[in-house]
Amino acid sequence: MTPTRRAVVLAVILAVFALALDSGIVLIGALALAVAIAVDTLYARRPIRLTRSLPDLAILGSPTPLVVRTEPVVAHVRVRQPRTADLRVAPGEADGMIDGTVMPLRRGRHQLPAVAARRTGPLGLATWDFRGDADTTLVVYPDVPNARRLAQLVRTGKFRESGVVVRGPLGLGTEFESIRDYLPDDDIRQINWAATTRVGRPMSNQYRVEAEREVLCLLDCGRLMTAPVGARTRLDAAIDAVTALAYVADEVGDRCGLIAFDREIRRRLTTRRRGGDGVLHAIYDLEPRPLDSDYDLAFRTVRNTKRALVVVLTDLLDPAAARSLVEAAPVLTRRHAVVIASCTDPDVIAALTEPPTEAGDGYRAAAALDMVDARSGAVAALRGAGARVVEAPPALLAEACVAAYLRLKDSARL
Repeated sequence: MTPTRRAVVLAVILAVFALALDSGIVLIGALALAVAIAVDTLYARRPIRLTRSLPDLAILGSPTPLVVRTEPVVAHVRVRQPRTADLRVAPGEADGMIDGTVMPLRRGRHQLPAVAARRTGPLGLATWDFRGDADTTLVVYPDVPNARRLAQLVRTGKFRESGVVVRGPLGLGTEFESIRDYLPDDDIRQINWAATTRVGRPMSNQYRVEAEREVLCLLDCGRLMTAPVGARTRLDAAIDAVTALAYVADEVGDRCGLIAFDREIRRRLTTRRRGGDGVLHAIYDLEPRPLDSDYDLAFRTVRNTKRALVVVLTDLLDPAAARSLVEAAPVLTRRHAVVIASCTDPDVIAALTEPPTEAGDGYRAAAALDMVDARSGAVAALRGAGARVVEAPPALLAEACVAAYLRLKDSARL
């Protein structure tokens, strides 16, 4: 039980009146106040049940609905949902019921504290606090909706990168699948003229890319991936790209696997059919560590495996780390098709493109230019070693990786 501000004010008033009034009158007033507080406490402490409605799964950066209410519905109750450093709750408290959202700020498995409620007596003199059930576990996944959207676009032949439909030569690395109605984005070479004549409307041949190819994602979880890009880290953007590649591989019938590494191998998932969900469960809670990544260890792990598309998701910003990556790249390129994927830094681009507004902007632009030059040198060296390099803003990295994958597959490079 906790006295309210109203009870404290009344007690202070009685204490002031005690200086001028008869002690008997003050004693009666104090007794009446004590009885009123006791009655309010007995009312406020009557048990109530707190219920919380919250999905078990959430997506990083996407609001998840949260409903907290009392059963039965009672008056004079303030409900509160505590927040954590990784879960933002809005609103955090309300009268009677919370109908709000939880915004996850980090991937992984998080504990949302139990809800609490404070019931006030009808006289407003005393309160009683209640606690709900145990903490709730909320699993936060990377950007799965975008990965499934890209897979859907690939399935329907509408996948575009920068407004251009990604197509390869018909017949190369593809197999005939079915005949369907013509779509505005279809290649003219897909039109089935015999079927068009027969049914009286344009018809197209539907092709599917040859299946059972190997796709292996090497995910760098070292110190370079701790760098922030906007509100997220480079590892967050890389995990979104790996998720998209895994679901697209499921869609086109390829086998997908994963190796997550820094100084050691942290997660390993062998290539398998329909491996998208397995890849997602293996990486959703990975966090970068302040360690230099051992590219040679990761590359030697897959050096002698069956030929595959190996997508290395890392960062090329640090010249020393890029040098070790360039030196280790030939271990892979002799046997595999290799794509090195990295997200560009919005702050570096802004320093080079935005007009200066203060004296320090010139120094920032010079530092950014040095970083871009070092990165360009690393990119040229990697391409000289036989790797294909993909660079894109964090929000478009997944799309760029999928486009590179489909182009290699369409050209029968896998």
